Amino acid sequence: MTPMVDLAFLLLAFFILTTTFQKTSVMPVTMPDPEGGSSPVSASNVLNLALTENDKIFWWMGSDETPIATDYSKSGVRQVLLERLNENSSLIVLIKPHHKSRFQNVVDILDEMDIVKVQRYAIVDFTHEDETLLAAI
Repeated sequence: MTPMVDLAFLLLAFFILTTTFQKTSVMPVTMPDPEGGSSPVSASNVLNLALTENDKIFWWMGSDETPIATDYSKSGVRQVLLERLNENSSLIVLIKPHHKSRFQNVVDILDEMDIVKVQRYAIVDFTHEDETLLAAI
């Protein structure tokens, strides 16, 4: 009986040490080259996404439009991204998380960028101008 128990523990130790556990999955994010020059971007090519408290998203194109509220559903922000990407193939999305938004909101919007295949996007600071723009709604 003792040799069988020893063999069982040896096999158990062997399988525990040789197994591979679930590897963490990460989403690759391409960062701009710090050495590269910056070219001016037209405001009509920029889609602003403001992530605010209570899981709300406000979006507007350029710098002179009124923000429009949407949500994280398939018919919400995903539809907005698809429509704007079909209209403008050189679209740049600026993701602006408010300090009262949840971390899960940022993860959800990055997932949407991956699903819709938006190639150019950036996470930028929520500015005072954005705050005043949304306060006017």
